[in-house]
Amino acid sequence: MRVNGATPFKGAPRWEYDLYCRLVRTAWKAAGGSLHVSGLENIPPEGPCFLIPNHQSYLEPLLIASVVPRMVHPMAKSGQFAMPVLGRLLSRVYGFPVRRHQVDAQAARTALRRLASDAAVMIFPEGERTWDGRLQPFRIGVLRLILKVGVPVVPVRVDNAYDLWPRWERLPRPGPLHLTFKPPLHFPKLERRSERTRAAVDDVRRQLSAALAGPLDQRGL
Repeated sequence: MRVNGATPFKGAPRWEYDLYCRLVRTAWKAAGGSLHVSGLENIPPEGPCFLIPNHQSYLEPLLIASVVPRMVHPMAKSGQFAMPVLGRLLSRVYGFPVRRHQVDAQAARTALRRLASDAAVMIFPEGERTWDGRLQPFRIGVLRLILKVGVPVVPVRVDNAYDLWPRWERLPRPGPLHLTFKPPLHFPKLERRSERTRAAVDDVRRQLSAALAGPLDQRGL
């Protein structure tokens, strides 16, 4: 994404994208929810970057994108793109699919193309919503992708989304949701697979875990 909102990818123009964001925020407020956001200044205003949130519910993908001051390109599970309305909406807001529980080289290539065009790409490293409110193990493919490109990584700590909409409930209940955008993490750019050693991957995992861990996770340490 360029500073002026231009993008080489198919999707909504900037005015339409901003309209969707306002509608999401308005709908959440009208339902009785509230949104508490801090650290937006930690998001690079331009250039490629990753937004890496913990994944507590279906609430945070929409609400995170709705408050970020630049357009976000979210990676979402492929099944959602097969739904007539949701699939079209995801494409309009620059979402791209990933197949769960398997290595998806196409999704990785798509993320790389977006980053090469200065996009802010959002990926949930756990790969699925938490089962118990705690941070789940990270997918190693995400950690390797972070090392492959070496762009700034902004951890996004989500709090209370699990309590509002655990994965076994059909609908959320309104309440306060907290989003904390942490200072960017910087990792070396290791383009060759041989350079992305276990030690390098473990370092990314350790730093991301520390940035995303909440009270539940810390009690479990």
